[in-house]
Amino acid sequence: MRKTWSLSILMLLSVVLILSGCGSSGGKDDNTFKVGLEAGYAPFNWTQNDDSNGAVPIDGSSEFAGGYDVEIAKKIADGLGKKLVIVKTEWDGLVPALTSGKIDAIIAGMSPTEERKKTIDFSDNYYKSNLIMVVKKGSPYEGATSIQDFSGAKVTAQLNTFHYSVIDQINGVNKQPAMDNFPAMRVALESGTIDGYVSELPEGVSAATANENFAYVEFQDGFNTSDDDTAIAVGLEKGSDLTSKINEILAGISEDERAQIMNDAIKNQPAAN
Repeated sequence: MRKTWSLSILMLLSVVLILSGCGSSGGKDDNTFKVGLEAGYAPFNWTQNDDSNGAVPIDGSSEFAGGYDVEIAKKIADGLGKKLVIVKTEWDGLVPALTSGKIDAIIAGMSPTEERKKTIDFSDNYYKSNLIMVVKKGSPYEGATSIQDFSGAKVTAQLNTFHYSVIDQINGVNKQPAMDNFPAMRVALESGTIDGYVSELPEGVSAATANENFAYVEFQDGFNTSDDDTAIAVGLEKGSDLTSKINEILAGISEDERAQIMNDAIKNQPAAN
């Protein structure tokens, strides 16, 4: 009887160990580098239908992701000796996906703002840009030199970004509700729902390249921002052991190479983005 009881305990322990092993297989894979991005912010990241120009498959989808962020992610994954996995994620879902362990990093044109630093860590910057306004070509705002020239204009920016908060620096602006993504803002601009949206220079160049009806305004008297507001870095979990290694990899990418990657991204973006 005692022997039978002992055998039952051993069998039960074996089942527990097997189940535990199965459960762990769903956790982080040490051989992959899972990167979250929205794949809708050209030229930093976008969605396309094939792997042309070095685009990477989107996890769980038949589509591919390309752009500046993807090229940086590829270099980081190579440096880490891991396989890059792109996880397409809505902007608002990026930080929760990171903190919950669904992704290993955010490489999505994200600025290392003080507010975000309360929740996640950031690598060194991998891009630096300036804020601009995207407008319709031929509109009264195309020749603006100051943000105050947009007094009375209908202006918006992406939801939950510092781009939206700086609109308040324009006296008398007709601030519109924030929008979920940049494709939606381009549609709103095309239709005349808005007069302009706040963005960064590469996206402005991208918008004007993709649509001949768009122009972007660089200001002599622009928005008041901090260095972190206009920088872009890799988002990582608090205390991540990847941070120092990623910083080493980023340090090995020269400014000339970064500029070339961005120029290629602007040239290669799909027309729909």
